[in-house]
Amino acid sequence: MRDPVSDLDPRFSDPDTVGTEWGAAREQLEHAQLSWISTVRADGRPHVTPLVSVWHDGAAYFTTGPHEQKAVNLSQNPHVVLTTGSNEWNRGLDVTIEGKAQRVTDAGLLQRLAERWAQKWDGRWQFEPRAEGFFHEGGGLAYVYEVVPTKVLAFGKGDFTHTRHVFTD
Repeated sequence: MRDPVSDLDPRFSDPDTVGTEWGAAREQLEHAQLSWISTVRADGRPHVTPLVSVWHDGAAYFTTGPHEQKAVNLSQNPHVVLTTGSNEWNRGLDVTIEGKAQRVTDAGLLQRLAERWAQKWDGRWQFEPRAEGFFHEGGGLAYVYEVVPTKVLAFGKGDFTHTRHVFTD
């Protein structure tokens, strides 16, 4: 994965603080058990919902059923924001990813992602890779999406920091 250009925004940070290093933000993404995704409906209204995601090789991945609101929204507008962090205002690290969601249909990548999901949750998330995405008992078909970040924001709490990590080609 390419390394971002990172900078601390002093307007939203406590004096004499340093920005969140990319490695710390990435670690938060790797270990997060729950994320929130924001998509845009066809009429421009936002749609936000929780989901589980995995971080793999520099991108975030999530699933959704073909007829769920997320999939409907993404068929019209691929721009998303994924958010994770803590509900406490004075400790922890909140991280947001901005990017475009793209469907994953590559068999090799789907296999690696299914293994990553199972590993991350001690085998509780079992997906069977198929040409269209994942199949799972009780849930049927799920599309798999990749979000390669264009920008990641890290919001440190306690010592408040606002760090922007921008990815360029």
